[in-house]
Amino acid sequence: MPKNSTAAAIIACSALATWPVIAGADQLNAADTAWILTASGLVLFMTVPGLALFYGGLVRTKNVLSVLMQCFAITSLVSVLWLLGGYSLALSDGGSWQDVLGGLSKFSLLGINADSVKDNLPETVFCMYHLTFAIFAPALIVGGVAERMKFSALLWFVACWELLVYVPVCHWMWGGGWLSQMGVMDFAGGIVVHVAGGVAALVAAMMLGPRRGFPKVPMPPHNLTMTATGAGILWVGWHGFSAGSALMANGAAGIAMLSTHMSAAAGSLAWLTLEWRRFGKPSGLGLITGMVAGLGMIAPSAGFVSPLGGLFIGLVAGSLCFLSLHWIKRRFAIDDTLDVFAIHGVGGMVGSLLTAFFASEALGGIGTLAENGISGQLIAQGTGVLAVLAWSGGLSFAILKLLDKTLGLRVSIGDETEGLDISLHNEQGYNL
Repeated sequence: MPKNSTAAAIIACSALATWPVIAGADQLNAADTAWILTASGLVLFMTVPGLALFYGGLVRTKNVLSVLMQCFAITSLVSVLWLLGGYSLALSDGGSWQDVLGGLSKFSLLGINADSVKDNLPETVFCMYHLTFAIFAPALIVGGVAERMKFSALLWFVACWELLVYVPVCHWMWGGGWLSQMGVMDFAGGIVVHVAGGVAALVAAMMLGPRRGFPKVPMPPHNLTMTATGAGILWVGWHGFSAGSALMANGAAGIAMLSTHMSAAAGSLAWLTLEWRRFGKPSGLGLITGMVAGLGMIAPSAGFVSPLGGLFIGLVAGSLCFLSLHWIKRRFAIDDTLDVFAIHGVGGMVGSLLTAFFASEALGGIGTLAENGISGQLIAQGTGVLAVLAWSGGLSFAILKLLDKTLGLRVSIGDETEGLDISLHNEQGYNL
């Protein structure tokens, strides 16, 4: 634990429901409520339209509408699941099962009304904020399976993955489960969102197999203007993701916002520099991809590190994710269509480990939670990463295997050649 009371107080008001807040229990704070309402809108804005536009511009013209539909459909599906049972199982008291799963006391949000308070917030606002994270995590997986997965299979996979993977992992970290009890630090979803979603996308991409023609046939993005617009929305919306995770309008939110911004900026510049040196010319796609890498890698530590720490994490993100993307694509020829694992999976894992170092008071952070300082925290962070890697990877494989035996995962060769917009949805993204 941190050695001074100031650092302890910041940690107490920084985590996403794992640790107690400074305000008295069940005391509504209007300023905090206003900020988290705004942050909820920002995070939802990241998925629709942010992620939808970012992913949509990266695929080929014949598949753009399918990607937009997948992001919107996932938003709707997860919202209903969260209401019916996801929120209760993730973030309520699980009694004797508390270490691994919540209970059913909040089932269908029965008993929760406008006067219900969760710590410093209306419980409806607390529920809505966490819902936006629950939406974004499976939406990331779309990037690994784009242009070849059946729409029906994707919806079934997301429903099962949300309840069997995301909900338990969310409880382990933010609902008072076993990871939070051992002191694992995850301020804004590096482990819960990016590691869990990134490894699921990699498993799905491998099980589906590559798109027809990969890697010999060029498959360039059809609309980088759309992608850049989506990336801009992600950058702005991410402040709801990180600064909102303080669950208060306070200094911890400010630190999280500034460190996140610095990481995104440094990641963008690092990727640009490496690409320029390697290929002779900088690209717009590289610039925005490095920015997204910086956002992903800072997620676990945003409110725990200094802005300078955020800058260093961003430099690592832009450099390491650049190398991992080319390594996965070229060395292993895995067609993770939009590089979800290379950006979000690698970013979440490495960022979670770097949290142990940059959260240290000696490096400008607010202190570590686990015993034995940096070494103890590194063990805790590694345990969290490995546990979620195994849980998400193993269950993702099992769910996909079952769906492949029943519904089938992949569209036919004819449908893939024609494009998913027409073959699955009888619509076109563009009527030229």
